[in-house]
Amino acid sequence: MFVCMCYGITDKQIKSAVETHGVGNMRELKQVMTLGSQCGKCVELAQEIIDNTIMDDSLFKEVG
Repeated sequence: MFVCMCYGITDKQIKSAVETHGVGNMRELKQVMTLGSQCGKCVELAQEIIDNTIMDDSLFKEVG
């Protein structure tokens, strides 16, 4: 699904940035891709995707 219509950024691209680049917030995400600087409507949803991806990853990591 498209999260940022202004720049054509999808939820999968955001999840990938979290998993590949260790993105944990909007400031870090903006360093990896252009997002949230045009109309700003995507910022809240993008942060939710970041948070959910981090939470999902931490729930499935093996505790050693």
